[in-house]
Order: sequence, then C-alpha cells, then structure tokens
Amino acid sequence: MGKRTWIQAIGLSAAAATAGAVLVIAPASAAGGVGAAFSKGSDWGSGWEGKYTISNNSGSSLPTWTVEFDLPAGHSIASLWDGSYSVSGQHVTVKNTWNGNLSNGGSTSFGFNVKYSGGYVAPANCKINGGSCEPGGGGPTTTPTTSTTTTSPTTTTSNPPLPGGRGAPYLYLGWGSPPNPQTVMNATGIKWFTMAFILSSGGCNPAWDGSRPLQGGVDANAIAQIKAAGGQIVPSFGGWSGNKLGPNCSTPEALAGAYQKVIDAYGLKAIDIDIENTDEFENAVVQDRVLNALKIVKANNPGIQTILTFGTTTSGPNSWGNRLIDQSKALNAGIDVYTIMPFDFGGGADMYGNTIRAANGLRDKLKSTFGWNDATAYSHLGISGMNGLSDQRELTSLDTWTRITDWSKTNKIARLAFWSTNRDRGCPNGGVAENCSGIAQNDWDFTRITAAF
Repeated sequence: MGKRTWIQAIGLSAAAATAGAVLVIAPASAAGGVGAAFSKGSDWGSGWEGKYTISNNSGSSLPTWTVEFDLPAGHSIASLWDGSYSVSGQHVTVKNTWNGNLSNGGSTSFGFNVKYSGGYVAPANCKINGGSCEPGGGGPTTTPTTSTTTTSPTTTTSNPPLPGGRGAPYLYLGWGSPPNPQTVMNATGIKWFTMAFILSSGGCNPAWDGSRPLQGGVDANAIAQIKAAGGQIVPSFGGWSGNKLGPNCSTPEALAGAYQKVIDAYGLKAIDIDIENTDEFENAVVQDRVLNALKIVKANNPGIQTILTFGTTTSGPNSWGNRLIDQSKALNAGIDVYTIMPFDFGGGADMYGNTIRAANGLRDKLKSTFGWNDATAYSHLGISGMNGLSDQRELTSLDTWTRITDWSKTNKIARLAFWSTNRDRGCPNGGVAENCSGIAQNDWDFTRITAAF
C-alpha cells in the first residue's frame, strides 16, 4: 500500500556484548508458586480454542518452561501460537519460544486451536517442568547466585524476559536514512521490528530487496544488534513493489523452501507475508500458492507464527481480502494473524474512526468465516498503520496513533505495526517523505507509543 523502494546502503556498528548469568538449579520441592492454568475460549462445533497461562510466584526466576497435557480421543491440535509444540499420540508438549525466562511474579501464556469430533472434553494430566500444573507443583526454577573464583566473587543476573512481539514497527534498510536499531530500542523500549522486504533475487531465491544477502550484509548486522539488545524480528516478504517470491516460485513447496531459508538464517519466531498489488494479492493462483506454502511452513516449524498483511477499505477487507481469508480456511492454512493496512484508502480526515471501522470489518469477516466470537477474532487480527502523512496525505497524528494503540490494547488484538521507523522523525510541513513523518514530532514518538502495546 504505500511502501516504496529506494535503495540506500548503510553501515551499522557491531553489537555490544551482554553479560552472562550464573544460575543454580533448585529442587522441585522449592518451586512453590509455579503453575499453569487452562481456560477454554470459543467453541464452533468442530473445534475450540484453549489457552494455558503460566505463572511464576516462586520467589526466583523461571528461565524456561515446558507444559505437557493430554487431549482426549478425537481431539487434535490444529494450530498453536506463542510456543513450540510436539505431539505424540494424544500427548502434547509445549515449550516457550520468545516468552521464556519469567521473573518472580511474572506470567505468560500460549494459545491453541483444537479440532474435534464428538463432545468437548477438557485436556487432562497437565504438567509444567515435570511437576503438577497446580500452583506450587511446577518443576525446577532457577535462582541467581554469587559466582566465586580463586580471586574474588562476582554477582551476575539474567536478562529480563522478552516482553512479547505484538508491537513491531517496520524497519527498512533499503532507504530513508535507516536508524541504528539499538538507538531506537534504548530510546523507546521497543523489542520487535518488522523488517522489510524479502524479495526474489532471481527465480525462487530470497534476498533483502532482491539484492542484499541474507547473511553478511547490513540487514544481518541489524538483526544481530536487535537480538543482542534482547529483541527479535519478523521479516516481511513482498510489499507493494519489486520482484516477489510468490509469482516467481512455481509451486507451494518451492515457495515454502524460500521462506524456510529465511527462517533458518535467523532462527525466526514469526514471518509476515505482505501480500499486495496485482501480482500477488489480486491473483487467485498466487494467493493459493502463498497459503499452501504457509501451511507447509507451519507443519515444518511447530510454534512459528504466520502473518498475512494486506490492504483494506474503510469498512474492512475488499473482495480480494475476503477471498484470501476464505481460502485460508478452505486450505486449512492455519494463519495466525490477519493484518490490515488502514491507510492509502482515501480515508479522509478521520483516520482513527476509519481505522477502527476497517478493523471491525475484518473482525466480522473472521467471525463469519471461522465461527469465532469477538475476543477470538481480535486475537487473530492486526493493524499496520502509516505514521504521520500517508502517500495520499491522510494524517495519522501522534494523538490518533495513541488512540489506535489504546483501542488495540483494550481489544487485545494480536499485532500492531506502522510504516515505518525510518519515518518516525519530525519534519513539519515536510510532505510525504521516506525519512520523516511530515509532521512535528520528536524522534521515535510513534515507536515509543507502539512499545506500550
């Protein structure tokens, strides 16, 4: 939707090293207050949504967690998010991904959809780290301790847990005076970036902007910096312009292989397919190829989150967006998040109102297609805005973005992004530019608001 490509090289400094932690395993009997609570969400007759919330009130840190449970006969996992899982018969084992290392008093969760035949039966035999899921029954925690040597003792502590990945503004190293990501992270508290764009370097071969390598270039250096600062990235495949993988990879298997190269290069937790324009979005063959490829990715990478990002009208998805959603169900693609881009749609002056109307239009489409209730639909919905002036000079002010972020938090949507961090700098009356927002603001104001999501 308004995401243009200007190539500009940039050099990035090496990431700073971080201190390690010295940890001692405590016995399970000392792990009081560690538990995992199950809750059931919506039920649509042939499936239901569940969630386990892991809590740590043990008095020490919980660096990793593993939750196990048994599904009854006739029930099977259809998809799972915010965790990595494996299945043996009816026994399901879920391990943390980005959401491990719980400090004392912390909590996190993972969710999943279950297909079933016959009546609903709750999961049974829950264990966390080998112990009971009842609070106080969980397995080993760890506690920081003092490390001694022959010279002098030193005390080290572990890094805090990564606070999620739902707020992830775009960072583009191909244009717009790309900022140093650690500078932005330190100034705002943001932990995730959506990095653009993976394109074809010829045939079915992925590369940044179709020209920069997956390893050894400015993009890999930026990713190393982000990870060194405790963050993560979501790569975005596609965008409005450029030579894209969807039309160039001849089969779903080949396209999934291209996605997999990027997943393997960076140890990814999520990928975003920014499906736009007539070559991908308005092309039924390519839509289906993308969906079938993502289905393969889900099967080969348990726990990975798959995101589709696409344009919208002021009232919700257009006919191509509706087709994409319908086909994702028909092909059982297991898409985790459907993200709309509520800008460049002739939205006029009321960008807050039209953004919310567009999001609720997507909500209603997800409800009608999947049989979800409001809460479940919101949990699979994302918003990706454009900060400041859009290509069509629609104005999303700091106040408007704050209201959109507050609405997103209230309704617990899955994802919040904007185009882009490069533009998150002030230039009053600057018009539509690649390195500033066109409005008066401080550096990184939109990112700072998004970090609170």
